Order: sequence, then C-alpha cells, then structure tokens
Amino acid sequence: MADEDTVRELYEGCYRRLVGQLFAICGSRGEAEDAVQEAFVKAVEKPRRFAQVDNPEAWLRTVALNVLRSRYRRASRFHGLLSRQVSPETATTGMSADRVALVDALRQLPYEQREAIALHHIVDLPVREIAAQLGVPEGTVKARLARGRARLAPLLAEFADDAEEVNHV
Repeated sequence: MADEDTVRELYEGCYRRLVGQLFAICGSRGEAEDAVQEAFVKAVEKPRRFAQVDNPEAWLRTVALNVLRSRYRRASRFHGLLSRQVSPETATTGMSADRVALVDALRQLPYEQREAIALHHIVDLPVREIAAQLGVPEGTVKARLARGRARLAPLLAEFADDAEEVNHV
C-alpha cells in the first residue's frame, strides 16, 4: 500500500484536512504542516509497516499528533507555556473571524483538553477512537471534553453574542 503512487494520492486527498485538524490543536499552521509532513515521511520510510495499516489517515493523524506532543513538551520545558495572544500568523491565514475566534479560544485551553476538543468536534472522532489514538482511557477523554467545554463556554460566549447582534441588525 505504501508505494509512491498510493502515498501521493493519500497526500493529495488528506494533507489539507490533517493540517486543518492539527492547526485547531496547536494554533500554528506551520507547526501543523510540519507535523503532517513528518507523518508522511515516516510512512515513506517504513513502507511495510504503513502497508499493513487499516486506516492510513488515522495512522498519519496519530503520528502527527505524537510529533506535536513531543514538540509541545519540549517547548514547555524550555520556553514556558505557549503564548495566549493572537499571533500575526493566525490573523493572516485567510480564515473567517469565527474560525480565528475558535482557534484563539482553543489556544487558551490546556493542551490535553484542546486536543480532545479538536479531535471530537473538528475531526468528528468518537470518544472510543480518541482514547485509542491518545492512549488514554475513555473516561479520561470524556473528562477532558467536559472540562474543555466548560472552559470554552465563557470564551466563546462573547463571540456568540456578537454574532447574534449581527444577525438581528
């Protein structure tokens, strides 16, 4: 399965989707692109292993998530927590205002909650699959989702109020 043509087709079919999903988790388009590219490199480097994968896109997402986690741990050890301000990169990605507000709000969550929220609500994975991909119990995923939603609610309420005012005008 991991011959060059198959990997190229897979790249063309799911690269942008994977980058979008990972961008929602990490808040950096460059980091998301790098992580997805590293996942594809690993697929090319290990063609026999990749050929045995049942769901190539899920495998790539898992590898890319592991890359992000490693980078996040490294960055938090040496540089403290990620900045919670809107970066110029986020503002210039060509995304709609609501998407920028969502990513901004997600960046204010602890990494584990952000990861669970993005995988469940953006990637649309069920709790069982998220638990398998992250290597944690389903109850942990449910707790992260509940805590993440609770923290997101006040952050997104202001945006929802603004959108409601626009709709009524």
